Amino acid sequence: MDKIVIDNVELALAHPLAADAEWIGQSEPMRQILACWTVLDAADFPLTPRIIGYPGIGKTTLAIAAARKRGQDAYIMQCTSDTRPEDLLVTPVLSEQGKISYHASPLLTAAIRGGIAILDEGNRMSEKSWASLAGLFDNRRTAESVAAGITVTAHKEFRAAVTMNEDSSTFEIPDYIMSRLQPGIKIPFPSREDEMKILSYNIPFSGEEILGLCLGYLQKAHTLDMPYSVRDGINIMRYALKLRGGEKGADTDSLFKKAVGQILGEESLDLDKLAQTRKLSGMDMPSMNLGDFFFSDDESLNPDADGEPRAGAGW
Repeated sequence: MDKIVIDNVELALAHPLAADAEWIGQSEPMRQILACWTVLDAADFPLTPRIIGYPGIGKTTLAIAAARKRGQDAYIMQCTSDTRPEDLLVTPVLSEQGKISYHASPLLTAAIRGGIAILDEGNRMSEKSWASLAGLFDNRRTAESVAAGITVTAHKEFRAAVTMNEDSSTFEIPDYIMSRLQPGIKIPFPSREDEMKILSYNIPFSGEEILGLCLGYLQKAHTLDMPYSVRDGINIMRYALKLRGGEKGADTDSLFKKAVGQILGEESLDLDKLAQTRKLSGMDMPSMNLGDFFFSDDESLNPDADGEPRAGAGW
C-alpha cells in the first residue's frame, strides 16, 4: 500500500481501478466528457460533469473509458445515503496496537495522485457529505480533512465526474453543489446496432438466437420508455445460457422468457401491458403547472394556454 506524508500526517493511499472498460457506440457523450476535462489556459480549470441516465446504461463505464483515453488512473467512490464526509476524504483506522492510521479515500487519492475520480450514484449522498467537497470542485481545488487535520491541494491533472441515476434520490443535492457539478451529460438508450455490439462484446459466446431475442426485447422496452438497460439484457442472457447448459434439448425461447421473469419480474414479460399499467398509475405522468389544476387548456385565465398569458388575464 502506497503512503504519502502531508503536513506531517502519513496517509495510506487507495488503489486505482485495475479493470479496463470499453465504450461502444455513442461518441457524443465521450466527446463531451473529454471536453469537460480539457484545460485551455493556465487560468482555466476542468469541469466536473454529471453523467445522467437509467441504471445499467453505462455511465460508470463511460467515465472509466474516458479516463483510459486520457491515460490516467481511475478511482471509484461508491456513494450511499450514509456516506460520511470522512468517508469521502480521510478515515482514521485504529490498529491492534492502539495506533491510529489515516486512510485516504479513492477520491482524495485521485486528487493527490492526479488521477480521475468517479463518484458513483452521487445523488444518494446527503448535503453534509457534499459540503466537504465544495472546495475540491471549484477554482480552489482543495479539500480539508477535519479527521486528519490536513488540507490537500489537488494535483493539476486531477479530474472528476459524478454519475446519477434517473430515479428517485435519497437526498436532493443543494444548488450550491449542483452549480459545481456542471454540465449534465445525458446518456440515452443505445441504437439497435450499438446495443447488439455491446451485448456481443460482453457475451461473445451467446449465439445468434439468444442474442436476437434479447436485442428485440430491449429495443421494444426502449420504445416504450421502460427502464430496462443493457445491463439487464446481459444478466438475462447469462442466466438463460446457464439454464440451457443444464437442460438438454430445452426450448431457447422458453428459457429466455423464464430468465426475463426471474430477473425483471413476471410483469415484464408483457411489455405493452406493463407500459399501460405504468401510464394509468401515473408513473409516466407529464409535468403539470399550477394553472393546470384550476383551468382548462384553452381557458383565458390559464397562463400556459398558449405558452404566454392571454391579454387581459391580469398576469
